[in-house]
Amino acid sequence: MNDDFRTPTRRRLLGFAAAMALTATPLMALQATPVQAQASEAAQRIADHFSNVRSMSGEFVQFGPRGEQTGGKFFLQRPGKIRFNYEAPSNFKVISDGKSVVILNSKMRTSDLYPLSKTPLKLLLDERIDLTGNKVKSVTEEDDLTTIKLSDRQVFGNSTITMMFDPKTYELRQWTITDAQGKDTTVMVFNVKQGGSFAADTFKIDYKLNRELNAQKKND
Repeated sequence: MNDDFRTPTRRRLLGFAAAMALTATPLMALQATPVQAQASEAAQRIADHFSNVRSMSGEFVQFGPRGEQTGGKFFLQRPGKIRFNYEAPSNFKVISDGKSVVILNSKMRTSDLYPLSKTPLKLLLDERIDLTGNKVKSVTEEDDLTTIKLSDRQVFGNSTITMMFDPKTYELRQWTITDAQGKDTTVMVFNVKQGGSFAADTFKIDYKLNRELNAQKKND
């Protein structure tokens, strides 16, 4: 990986991510070593390093299942907490407070609430990412990329989360959540800062607003 990629411009990142979205599967099929049933010690070291990052923030670019692109800023605090502030015109916020995940659309005045424990996002935000259990679906190790795919069929059904790390720096590059219908949503992160503290309300979910918006929607 060259230095330009480590500190990319947004334009460069969008171009790279679009190419990755189009070519990731065939390239992995050609270049990847055979899928391992269990993670290697190197992969577990990467997972442990990421687990030990208690907080981080930065920017993200998201690619939806229909190829739509959006971005913004994110904040993560382990265990269980994350926030995405999407830039205009998407008007979305996604917040996990460690128990629930809310998708808030201020423009449409909708608020969808889910238990964090029922979403693959939980595997990204756990206290520790343990690669010795049956949640490991596959581990692929290449010279410039370590890919870890996790699932929990009893909890998430056919949904999975695939995390990609730099094997040299152990830094998280991106993750992809594949839903039960096989649709992918990929998030690439950049300009990441590890550590730091956040305002007390960063990961706060307004449950009262959630109830009000959903009650209003039922009455419409």
